[in-house]
Amino acid sequence: MSARRPDLPLRLRRGALVLAAVGFMALFLLLPLAVVFVEALRAGVTAYLASIRQPETLAAIRLTLLVAAIAVPLNLVFGVAAAWLMARFEFRGKALLGAFIDLPFSVSPVVAGLVYVLLFGAQGWFGPWLDAHGVRLVFAVPGLVLATVFVTLPFVARELIPLMQAQGSEEEQAARVLGASGWQMFARVTLPNIRWALLYGVLLCNARAMGEFGAVSVVSGHIRGLTTTMPLEVEMRYNEYDFAGAFAVASLLALLALLTLAVKSLLEWRYGGEIAGRARGGH
Repeated sequence: MSARRPDLPLRLRRGALVLAAVGFMALFLLLPLAVVFVEALRAGVTAYLASIRQPETLAAIRLTLLVAAIAVPLNLVFGVAAAWLMARFEFRGKALLGAFIDLPFSVSPVVAGLVYVLLFGAQGWFGPWLDAHGVRLVFAVPGLVLATVFVTLPFVARELIPLMQAQGSEEEQAARVLGASGWQMFARVTLPNIRWALLYGVLLCNARAMGEFGAVSVVSGHIRGLTTTMPLEVEMRYNEYDFAGAFAVASLLALLALLTLAVKSLLEWRYGGEIAGRARGGH
């Protein structure tokens, strides 16, 4: 018993830290999330479903899914290409490229949206030319896609770059020596090695794309039923004092976030060891 007494303060400190962490998350994460669902269902399930079935809500859901369906694949292609370039080649300006990839993390989404308005708006640099050719970017779906692509650009690339750098290129070089083409090398060697990290990055990118508010709000014009995504619909309903409708739409966003978290946790539990092994160069 005397040998264990010195460990007691350590256990107490560890327990206190755990309780503090759990309390912090419960207060600032779980409680607000629970409030969203409580307020969404306050008027009953019938009123909740009625709010979801409103044409404006359905249009916002469709637009959110459409924007994500365009922006995520674009960032997937860019992320894989950027990760390949950063991990496999040495070139002048490599550090600058890495800084550009991280730029959306440091720039406010509102500033990003404002930049697109200044560039492509009616009074912007290219706005008159675009208008003369019948092209509309700002206050239309293309503007929402551009803004979403910007704010979600780093997610896939930043998941892949450290993994590909840690793995090295020995397997790819061996495949080339054995006569594999560039596409065969990518499909049979590179892609299997990065598939779980790639899926993880896509999940994060998709979650951010569907929940983006700042940049999308600036370029959307808030045209009800045409350019309002789910986050914008929440804001508009709340400003109209339709609290039940606002929380109903917010609950859908929360459900999407929880689903993303569940899939992310499942991937980490099922393939975390494999991902870590590949990062160390093992299989």
